[in-house]
Amino acid sequence: PPAPGAAPAPATAPAPATGAAAAPAAPPGPTAMSNPTMTGPLVANPNPLKFQADPLGTVYITGVASGLGFAEGNSFATDRSGQFDISNGQVMVQKTDGLFQFYLQAGIYSLPSLGTPYVRATNVVSDFFGALPVAYAKLAPSDSLSVQIGKLPTLIGAEYTFTFQNMNIERGLLWNQEPAISKGIQGNYTAGPVALSLSLNDGFYSGRYNWLTGSATWTINSANTLEVVAGGNFGTTSFLPSQPLATPVPQSNSQIVNLIYTYSAAPWTVTPYFQFTNVPANATLGFPSGAQTYGGAVLANYAFTPMFSLAGRAEIIGSTGSLASGAPNLLYGPGSAAWSLTLTPTFQKGIFFARAEGSIVQAWGTTSGDAFGKSGNAKTQERLMLETGVVF
Repeated sequence: PPAPGAAPAPATAPAPATGAAAAPAAPPGPTAMSNPTMTGPLVANPNPLKFQADPLGTVYITGVASGLGFAEGNSFATDRSGQFDISNGQVMVQKTDGLFQFYLQAGIYSLPSLGTPYVRATNVVSDFFGALPVAYAKLAPSDSLSVQIGKLPTLIGAEYTFTFQNMNIERGLLWNQEPAISKGIQGNYTAGPVALSLSLNDGFYSGRYNWLTGSATWTINSANTLEVVAGGNFGTTSFLPSQPLATPVPQSNSQIVNLIYTYSAAPWTVTPYFQFTNVPANATLGFPSGAQTYGGAVLANYAFTPMFSLAGRAEIIGSTGSLASGAPNLLYGPGSAAWSLTLTPTFQKGIFFARAEGSIVQAWGTTSGDAFGKSGNAKTQERLMLETGVVF
């Protein structure tokens, strides 16, 4: 199966809710900080700690401390049927105005993902993005133009990297095909309702700067946005033993396209998106035949009250290629496919939150040893998960 957290998330937040007076249950109000992006239902502390750091100006400090526990069926050979772990122990320090800005996110984290073995937080930090997973400097000569350099959240996808940023605790099957955090440089330009970004980076955290990604977002109105994202490797990235989980070889050499639509008007947030990926044949890297994935998902959240909401995700993804032709394994064996369903009720009062999650993944067309269970031959996996903590 694909490495957990081999992917992440979009770069453009959904449009703010319209806040109509007749809406029966408006979600919590906007947060003080625009970073890290949070799609809801969780919201950051609206009154973050701040201090004057002359000559820089105002610096803000926020953070997340949370833990999770889960039980699952058909555990992988490297997995356990249930465990407890830290999901976030992170602090964010940032300056958000003026010509020079910066963002630092430091600490421990886990990256739970559907249909993949769970990796404990202590191992995630060493195997993925380190104890400083996101860190960049930003030059903003105007409100419409900026340049960022450092360890950046990817532009690709409709889900973000860390649990607290998303509607669901776990990321989905499509996320496993996407990069999460890349080192590089990114330019951003906004003209009216259109926002453009372009980035030269190292894709799946390979240290080789041979990926180019870009996004174009159209804010149609206060409730509707449409985004097109594309990226890919214009060179070749071989296996890097120092980051085997963050840098899966097939995905590191892929191209990817997203079409993402978001409707956000209280009490609803709905995001359907489509994804295509292509891994060209490369006999030197071990796959003489290429493969593609085609997938779609719908993510939705309904706020019953300002404190309680219910989020869901439905997705399906298929891959091409065959074992006989030497195609790479992008899911559960060449040519395999899968669907998933996830439900996540969430409660938040002030800085405290608690949420539960139930999910199921069903695969077919699998290769023996590449699916679920200790033998790798089971077709389904169910998980029940709890997460609780504070955002401060």
